[in-house]
Amino acid sequence: MIKLKMMLAALMTATAVWAGAGFAAAQAPAPGQAMADPYAGQKKLLVIADVQTGFHHDSINHAMAVIEQMGRESGAYVAFLRTDSQLITRAPILGTGTRYEGRPVNARNLNYFDAVFLLSSGSGNLSEQQKADLLAFVKEDGKGFIGGHAATIAFYDWPDYGEMIGGFMAGEYRVEPTGVIVSDPNFPGAAGLPTTITDQFPYMGAPYVKGGVHTILRLDPSRLTPEQLARRPDGDFPVAWAKTYGKGRVFVSSLGHVEQIWDDPAVRTFHLEGIKWALGLTDADVTPDAPQQ
Repeated sequence: MIKLKMMLAALMTATAVWAGAGFAAAQAPAPGQAMADPYAGQKKLLVIADVQTGFHHDSINHAMAVIEQMGRESGAYVAFLRTDSQLITRAPILGTGTRYEGRPVNARNLNYFDAVFLLSSGSGNLSEQQKADLLAFVKEDGKGFIGGHAATIAFYDWPDYGEMIGGFMAGEYRVEPTGVIVSDPNFPGAAGLPTTITDQFPYMGAPYVKGGVHTILRLDPSRLTPEQLARRPDGDFPVAWAKTYGKGRVFVSSLGHVEQIWDDPAVRTFHLEGIKWALGLTDADVTPDAPQQ
C-alpha cells in the first residue's frame, strides 16, 4: 500500500510538472518577440462590412458567412470577418478599454492581409490617413481589393477611391429578373453565369467611362425597357468587372443585394474565382474594354 501511494504521488507530481510546462508554453511570447502566425503560408482576406452610416443591407451577414465558407471549403484563403473599419490602416493598432488601453493587441492591420473585401452601405468614416493606406495597400503593395454590392455607392467624396474601383453608381433599378450578358466568358468562373438574374442592378456614372475597366458581366440592353435604357443612352451597363490599380488587382461585383444571390451556385463560383484572382492565385486577361466610339 505504501509503495502504491508513493507511485501515485510520483505520478501526480510528474503530471503537474508536465501540465505546468504545457501551460507555460501556451503563454504569450516575451516582450519584443513576435507572436506566431497560426495562418502562416495562407492567403488572408479581410472582409469588412462597413455599416457606420446606419443603413444595413439585409444580405450582408449572409454574404460574409458565404465568403468565409467559400474560403474554408476551397482552401484558397482564410477570411477574417470584421465590422471594425479601424483595421484599414498600416499603423500599429493599440487596444482600448480598461484592460487593453494603449497596449499592443492581436488586431491585424492591412500589412497582415493579401486583399480587402468591402461590403459597404454608403460612405464610412475613414480618416485621411486610412484612405491613403488603403490606396497604397493596392497601388503600391500590389495587394487586392474586392468591391461587393454597393461598393460603388461608398465614398462619393473620395475621388481616388472612385478611380481605384472604376467609378461610382449614378442610380439603380428595382429588384426584378433582369437579362445579363457574360462579356468575358474566359474570366475564371464567369462562363457558368445564367442569362437572367433576379437582383438590384446599378447603372454607372462618373468617373466611370467605357474603356476604364474590363467588363465581365453586363446588363443586356436588348431586354431593358425604354425607361431603363434612357439612364445610359450608350447602352453600357456593367455589372461586374476587373481592373488593375498600380501594382494591385481590383474585382468589383454589383451582385448581392438580395440574400438568395449568395446561395446561387454559379454566382458563388464566380465570386470565389474573382476573390482568387484579386488574391493573385489565378491570372486572367483584364485588358480594359475598347473606349466608347
